[in-house]
Amino acid sequence: MSFLKSIFNKKDESIETYDDFWNWFQNNAKTFYNVVKQHKNIEKEFFDPLSSKLNQLRDGFFFLTGMFDSDTAELVLTPDGNIKNIVFVEEIVKSAPIIDGWRFTALKPACGIDNSNIEMAGYRFNKEKLSFYSNDNSEYPDEIDITIVHNDFNEEDKANLINGTYIFLDNYLGELNSVTTIDSFKIIGKEEANKELIPIEKLNDFLVWRQKEFIEKYDGVLQNTDNANFSILEAELKSGNKLIATINMDILNWDKKASHPWIACLEIKFGGSENNGMPDEKTYQALNVIDDEILQELKDSEGYLNIGRQTADGIREIYYACKDFRKPSKVLYNITKKYNDKFELTYDIYKDKYWQSFNRFRQN
Repeated sequence: MSFLKSIFNKKDESIETYDDFWNWFQNNAKTFYNVVKQHKNIEKEFFDPLSSKLNQLRDGFFFLTGMFDSDTAELVLTPDGNIKNIVFVEEIVKSAPIIDGWRFTALKPACGIDNSNIEMAGYRFNKEKLSFYSNDNSEYPDEIDITIVHNDFNEEDKANLINGTYIFLDNYLGELNSVTTIDSFKIIGKEEANKELIPIEKLNDFLVWRQKEFIEKYDGVLQNTDNANFSILEAELKSGNKLIATINMDILNWDKKASHPWIACLEIKFGGSENNGMPDEKTYQALNVIDDEILQELKDSEGYLNIGRQTADGIREIYYACKDFRKPSKVLYNITKKYNDKFELTYDIYKDKYWQSFNRFRQN
């Protein structure tokens, strides 16, 4: 499998739904199959039109293609590690029809340790070159933090070694497992290691064990926020503008935060330069409509906890802690599309098992 390709910024109004896309693909399937199999003019004859059509659906689709076997071409759609786009990749592949000669796959699949041999920037990434150990922190016992050791590590080429390790992990573990189970990792050389090294081929078993342990510990854990204590926090910025945060202080002291490890953040830029960075009354009401709409979609009883919001310098940020990343990805994407004529909206979803990104709101 090869040819990771980003999506070009081409516009065409003809593709609006997944069905539209697959109808177009099916009409061109034989031509695309021959291009992939013969590997001729693949950029112009396959990558460019595929990029253009996918881009009409949404940003953030990437793909790989190649021959799965002698008779079957494979198209792998991937968000290239971006958590908030995983659900859309899964959806479009799930909607794919059966097309003769083609196989469609959501996310880069696991190749296993013996088929994960990456060569990049003069370095090899395989079971001979890599090992690992776990970093345990009693303060954050559920955190999966690992150190990966590369036999040829050097600081001068650190960026290439990190990128090569990411690609190796995607190939060995599969993209979904790689980006969702490991909370953090660093890469070092043998001389820096301070624990016994474990062969990298045992990493998958280690992650399966840790994930099973985590699920058993937090399965079914939910939190009712109906009577939550939201506190209003105020600060003055260096510019003299105000910062006002409305934060669920009760939930920040919860002892089962790791059960909701995904943080969803929506950022809304509204201006506010004429009001010391704060919204005027009309804008305030419009922002609250968005806030309420999200609250109706992301319910605590379904595993989505409203942490609160922060307003400063013409920006409102809305925060949720979530058991899963798929539904928040769709809800916040739809919100950005619905209100993009009124505000500039962006969103992010990231993993933070112990909600350390909210430490700034904690009272000493």
